Amino acid sequence: MRAFVLPSFGATPELVTVADPDPGPGEVQIAVAACGLNHADLLMIDGKYQEKPQLPITLGMEVAGTVTRLGASVDSLKVGDRVAAFPGTGGLADLCCVPAARCVPLPGGMSDVDAAAFQIAYGTSHLALVHRAALQEGETLLVLGAAGGVGLTAVELGARLGARVIAAARGADKLEIARNAGAHEVLDSDAPDLKDRLKAMGGVNVVYDAVGDPQFSAALRACRPGARVLVIGFAAGAVPQIPANYLLVKNITVHGLYWGGYLGFAPEVLTRSLADLFALHEAGGLHPHVSHRLPLEQAADGLELLRTRRSTGKVVITP
Repeated sequence: MRAFVLPSFGATPELVTVADPDPGPGEVQIAVAACGLNHADLLMIDGKYQEKPQLPITLGMEVAGTVTRLGASVDSLKVGDRVAAFPGTGGLADLCCVPAARCVPLPGGMSDVDAAAFQIAYGTSHLALVHRAALQEGETLLVLGAAGGVGLTAVELGARLGARVIAAARGADKLEIARNAGAHEVLDSDAPDLKDRLKAMGGVNVVYDAVGDPQFSAALRACRPGARVLVIGFAAGAVPQIPANYLLVKNITVHGLYWGGYLGFAPEVLTRSLADLFALHEAGGLHPHVSHRLPLEQAADGLELLRTRRSTGKVVITP
């Protein structure tokens, strides 16, 4: 089969031919129809991801496709089932093997592309806004990086939860996409007076930050007393340093959110969250935004779109 392989950290991934993977006990083999790209793939290439797998690896964290083989002791799925799955690695290939426990049967009306764009982006925002920040109806939610893979889902879910959503993104085109996803107000993140503009809008109750500094620092200083700040990622490359005295004076809480980490310490929380999200999608309540769909041969181009922040929503590779 074909696989998009990273031979060593910092190297250029290559599309190569490798042996088909065999499912181990408790695993299934999936014929990959679509694989969603994530900023974490870039961190993994650079050796900066929080989990460092043994190399070489096939990249690709989330997939959708059809079960083609069952490993020993698998009775929850059958050959021919359409599923979404979170393998963590291995998705940018014709076939991948995944623990059956990480597979979610797909609703009949959900496309493979939508499913591959769904789990990490919507899962991250749902856990962040509902489980960690407890976003309430009528509160003001600021989403930084609002047109990105996770940011756009935060805008959509925040609006569904009844919050007043302020979306910050770069450029008029991205701001229009955020507005179409449900943002009530939009701000160009390149503006030098982001903090002052947010304060003039009344400040914020919840900050959803997938970008990092300098936007994080501006947003922190526009927080209302009792605000909650969600640290999702650092797409801009700069990890913010948080002044603890500011948190104390304004009673601000900062939450870190690593979606995949829940598999290790509270998988039932993640499972319940995904069940709620798939039900919302089936009812027509969620609309994944995919700006680029590319074949496996162009996986490198897809990653470059993420690295240069030229995509909106998700980039999906379709082997």
